[in-house]
Amino acid sequence: MNILLTGATGFVGSRLADLLLHRTSHQLTSAVRRHGSVVCGQEILVDGLTRDTDWSKALLGQEVVIHAAARAHVMSDQSSDPIEEYRKVNVEGTLNLARQSVESGVKRFVYISSIKVNGEQTASGRPFTERDALAPSDPYGVSKMEAEEGLMELARNTKLEVVIVRPPLVYGPGAKGNFASMLNLVKRQLPLPLGSVNNKRSLVALDNLVDLIITCVEHPAAANQVFLVSDGHDVSTTELLRAVARAMGKSSRLLPIPADVLMIGAAVLGKKAVAQRLLGSLQVDISKARDLLDWEPPLSLEEGLFKAVERHVD
Repeated sequence: MNILLTGATGFVGSRLADLLLHRTSHQLTSAVRRHGSVVCGQEILVDGLTRDTDWSKALLGQEVVIHAAARAHVMSDQSSDPIEEYRKVNVEGTLNLARQSVESGVKRFVYISSIKVNGEQTASGRPFTERDALAPSDPYGVSKMEAEEGLMELARNTKLEVVIVRPPLVYGPGAKGNFASMLNLVKRQLPLPLGSVNNKRSLVALDNLVDLIITCVEHPAAANQVFLVSDGHDVSTTELLRAVARAMGKSSRLLPIPADVLMIGAAVLGKKAVAQRLLGSLQVDISKARDLLDWEPPLSLEEGLFKAVERHVD
């Protein structure tokens, strides 16, 4: 099968490209902005992801497009209209690629979205499902939702099969952002006031996410479906920190401060959003992928964490 991959130089895309090239028989072409961006495989130059990008050469002969490129979270965004900046890439750029995919005869379009389309928080014991009403709360999530809506409209009116995958926090070797910060704190064995957090959060190991994406490329039943993905094992922030410490061979130093006290302190310091990610719950139900695709995460949480922390172990 001939596959075009966007975002092949990113955290998810680079691992996906590696597994597609070395563990499947698919023929992969990576769309890049400069030659030499990927380690191996065929590359084709594409001038960005905009409403005007010409994808005709990249799409020639392709059967599947995996669209992992996006304008992701921009810290301290200085643009005057952030939502419009996200829309230019994540909505207009995505739908331009999808429309040209239809014109080129592409059969399936696999879109890597985000759980932020569902929202930022779940009630205890009530994980997000694919049937839930969408409730994004930031410009990134809104842009991902609008792209999903446009893609599904295109699927209804053309022969293009659309598959949407919504991951929560993705962790693995080379992960950046909040996960990398957490690893550094645990490695330094600093005392953390997070020993009594009883929330539940879903995460997904990079290899588990990539495995589901490849399944969505290949499985007939994935056509025109949305799938949530995780490791299938939800943990509290306290449990996660302890598991990371075990994977590193370190001792966890967690102080049992009540979560409501931490939330009050965070609000006073103007860090309520940060505290919500640490103290709130965000769970996803992966029953649909299990039942419809007969898919199971190949890595356990512990196995995924061991792979993620390898470069952090002394």
